[in-house]
Amino acid sequence: MEASSYVDATLAVYRKALEQFPSAGICLQAYLYRTKEDLKNLMALKPSVRLVKGAYKEPTDVAYPAKKDVDESYFLLGETMLIAQREGQMLRAAFGTHDVTLIRRLADFATKESMPRHALEIQMLYGIQRAEQERLAAEGYRSGVLVAYGNYWYPWFVRRLAERPANLWFMLKNLFAA
Repeated sequence: MEASSYVDATLAVYRKALEQFPSAGICLQAYLYRTKEDLKNLMALKPSVRLVKGAYKEPTDVAYPAKKDVDESYFLLGETMLIAQREGQMLRAAFGTHDVTLIRRLADFATKESMPRHALEIQMLYGIQRAEQERLAAEGYRSGVLVAYGNYWYPWFVRRLAERPANLWFMLKNLFAA
């Protein structure tokens, strides 16, 4: 999922893709106010959803400006996704985050709801929070690693840094933390 101006077009392409490829997935961004409604509207299609916080600088009338609000939106959307997955309303729920606090909150929620550990899938970028990735895998959670590759990996990476310079400090901190 790209910037908010592309959400409607991306959702339209996703709905069309599901007609031929029922296991296709989409990424939704927790920092957009609209995501709760977008998720609700997708449920009839039994979607596969990867939830992320959101990486683009968006205006305050479109997205939560405060980290604490983004985190709470992420957690509440995560609860909805996990329950929908358990009840067969969602094919796959995946969580793209390096935020250990959010990961633990989701894991605690899943445990409280008597969900098996493999019901929670966490996806992270290669090289960031490696110890957390290993812990999750060792404890029986699904843990995926995203590796940017191909001709456009560098422009993709630079866009992430340009949109949110704090990502650079986060990445550097994790590179030298091992």
